[in-house]
Amino acid sequence: MSDESERPRLWPPVDPDRDHLSGSAGGAVTLVEFGDYECGYCRRAHRGILRVRDERLPGQVRYVFRHLPNRRVHEHAQLAAEAAEAAAAQGKFWQMHEHLLTHPRELDRDSLVRAADAIGLDAGRFARELDDHVHAPRIDEDLASAGRSGASATPTFFVDGRRYDGPWDVESLLEAVTKPLGWRIRLLAEQFAGLSTSSGLLMLVGVIAALAWANSPWRDGYLRFWEMPVRIGVGAWSLQLSLQHWMNDGLIVIFFLVVGLEIRHELTIGELATPRRAALPIAAAAAGMLCPSLIYLLFNAGGAGSRGWGVPMGTDTAFALGVLALLGRRVPQSLRVFVAAAAIADDVGSIVVIAVFYTESMRLSSLGIAAALWGVALALNWARVFRALPYALVGVLLWFAVLDSGVHPTLAGVLLAFAIPTRGAPNAAVLLAQAESIFQSVEAPAIGEATEARYQAAVRALEGMVERLLSPAQRLARDLQPWSSYLVLPLFAFANAGVELVVKPRDFLEPVSLGVMLGLLIGKPLGISAGAWLAVTAGLAAKPGDIKWSQLAGAGVLCGIGFTMAFFIAGVAFDNRHTLALAKLSILAASVVAAAVGWIILQTVHSRRRNRRAAAHSTVVGR
Repeated sequence: MSDESERPRLWPPVDPDRDHLSGSAGGAVTLVEFGDYECGYCRRAHRGILRVRDERLPGQVRYVFRHLPNRRVHEHAQLAAEAAEAAAAQGKFWQMHEHLLTHPRELDRDSLVRAADAIGLDAGRFARELDDHVHAPRIDEDLASAGRSGASATPTFFVDGRRYDGPWDVESLLEAVTKPLGWRIRLLAEQFAGLSTSSGLLMLVGVIAALAWANSPWRDGYLRFWEMPVRIGVGAWSLQLSLQHWMNDGLIVIFFLVVGLEIRHELTIGELATPRRAALPIAAAAAGMLCPSLIYLLFNAGGAGSRGWGVPMGTDTAFALGVLALLGRRVPQSLRVFVAAAAIADDVGSIVVIAVFYTESMRLSSLGIAAALWGVALALNWARVFRALPYALVGVLLWFAVLDSGVHPTLAGVLLAFAIPTRGAPNAAVLLAQAESIFQSVEAPAIGEATEARYQAAVRALEGMVERLLSPAQRLARDLQPWSSYLVLPLFAFANAGVELVVKPRDFLEPVSLGVMLGLLIGKPLGISAGAWLAVTAGLAAKPGDIKWSQLAGAGVLCGIGFTMAFFIAGVAFDNRHTLALAKLSILAASVVAAAVGWIILQTVHSRRRNRRAAAHSTVVGR
């Protein structure tokens, strides 16, 4: 559900005619550092860089330094950076660079002039250029480069153009620079996971694979595979379901748990945290659920397919945000936030609909047990139990109880999510002081203290600090998100998209198909646009200034990509095999059209705005 961005890349790329390069000009690896001469961390990291460049990999590393002076914290950082550039103007950048990093207490103006004289520069010219800030524009260029490259702290490193976020010690830098096989595999995985489209791509692969298998000569194998009975348990305490039921009733709960955690996050500190911020996406989502259902019922009320009114309600967040990611900067960030928040509100409504309207019968005794187990989870939260194991045990029992009650077990994931504890933000200053104390104790151990014991104690203390930075709810969402996006959802697609293409073209004129497709293609954009407009007109919400109504309408069309939730509700709504197959094919067809039309609308709006700006600019220039 989260819109993860690709790891930042260096911009502009290294230019030998502009950048300061050290080491081998033809080095196999380029290591770029954004640094601050008054930063203690930069001085410490510098020692490791020298060892990697000169001792461990001589002739293999091309090292580049760009300026990122922290003017608010370091009094002399800007002047020191200008001094390095004044030295570069006389051909001695690296001599001054080395001096600045090894003499951190000599960064005032007079000390810099003395240093220039000591390394053989024309001290008079050097002093005049410092006083006149001749080289300040060059520092501003590097600051702009840092901003565009995602470098906000010093030191920040880039290895071959991609930001390196690992440790700064020599061995870690060596691993990043030499790129062993394991490091390359991990980097490729991180790059793929960083793509906003990655989850949607895997789901698409699952859909294509399922359709191909289900329509091949081996299609019976597809059905037999997912109908295979699987028993889990010990002795009398066991449960047997088909593999598809384990997928749709069991594994999918991980997805709903992540959804629940994200809903909770949005309700506490996110886009749904305040009434006015929440009003726009909630109103859009509510109308975007109501209109498709009404359109569906126009064709199916009182008929055999009336039970499927909830099918066109849902929005597939992964696919919708994936299409927006393909548009890049052609759509404003606030539009992505709106779509994500509306999709989360949509998920809330879909979960309620599943629990209330798609439950055949209920066992009150099992519901009572489920309520009691949820109470246990809430009690653990109230007692500030932060370990995951107790919640995991309660969650498994809660799932069994909800499943036995007749309510769809996905509700268990959402209930558990709201019981996972959160806590306030940590005191960063205190944690920083503690970290410095720990590292000082490692560097200067107590007399007679065993080295190994000292390091083990330091590691445990640092692990505890890292754990404190995220609440249990945030940590669980972070850990489960990859499993949900890259395993659960693609498997769900593979388990449910295997529809035999035996539907005839005229079948798409049946009420169920018309209701699903028109609900997604017309009801979704109409409802989202109308809901947002009414909320803004009534003064309940404010539309972000950088979003045009035409862009919001395009986003509404993208929300007609109803895959995961639509497939899920179709599976519980329809028992007839033909009707279920027709509904799924209608969902797929409508989703493809919604993605294409939504992309075209947003691209067209961007092109028109760009052309208007170009025309306005040419008019001003002509005058």
